[in-house]
Amino acid sequence: MTIPQSLRRAAANAVEANALLQDPAAQRGGTRPQLRRYDVCSLLPNGQIAETRHVAPSLPLFEDAFTAFCRGSLIETTQGPIAIEDLLPGDELITFDGDPLPLLWKGSTSLIPSRSGQHGRSHRLTSFTADSLGEAKPMSTVVAGPAARLLQRAPLPGIKLDNAVSLVPVQQYHDGMSIFETAPPTAVDLFHLCLPRHAAISVGGLPFETYHPGPEALKLVSHAIRTLYLNLFSHVESIAGFGPLAYPRILLQDPDMN
Repeated sequence: MTIPQSLRRAAANAVEANALLQDPAAQRGGTRPQLRRYDVCSLLPNGQIAETRHVAPSLPLFEDAFTAFCRGSLIETTQGPIAIEDLLPGDELITFDGDPLPLLWKGSTSLIPSRSGQHGRSHRLTSFTADSLGEAKPMSTVVAGPAARLLQRAPLPGIKLDNAVSLVPVQQYHDGMSIFETAPPTAVDLFHLCLPRHAAISVGGLPFETYHPGPEALKLVSHAIRTLYLNLFSHVESIAGFGPLAYPRILLQDPDMN
């Protein structure tokens, strides 16, 4: 692994990041956003792997890019199931449409699920016990992060689908028995994955989506926040670089879950 950054470039990035975090809009609001550390592992065009560390606001735009899967989650690859923390950019992940795609980007952060965010945003996890969505779905307990969505092909009690196939936030599956929220009081490592295109992959035997910010994610943010966000992804230059959504999404039905 190599980190293709000179000391001069790293220093310039640090100065730039510090300036970007001084968002005038946030300063006028009287409260400065909390900051969080985000770690990124990326596949470069020359085939090398770059590992970088970023400091950015703990805003939904940033947190959702890092908080879908917990440490220990098993990802189905062409080499068999691999724990998410052991995945490397370039590994081939098996998608639900049958095509293996290389992992381009893996992001991770650490947070305490029992502690709400600056604006009361929940960081609770969702636990799917064995067989909670059908026989061997999943085969063993899967714990997903707050940003995870499942590919749902048929209506379930409490889940209305506007399309035949939709991506459903994991919070919509809570039944208080076999699928429930959990909030450990200690820090948990969370991850997300990005492929060349938006897709669904098998995580613990369940069809979860890979990362995509959504086509409107940067529509209302400041130039400073937009620049800081795009610096996290070496493989895209704009929001269009993520491509189209592979499946439609449904929104959380309970506003308290946002």
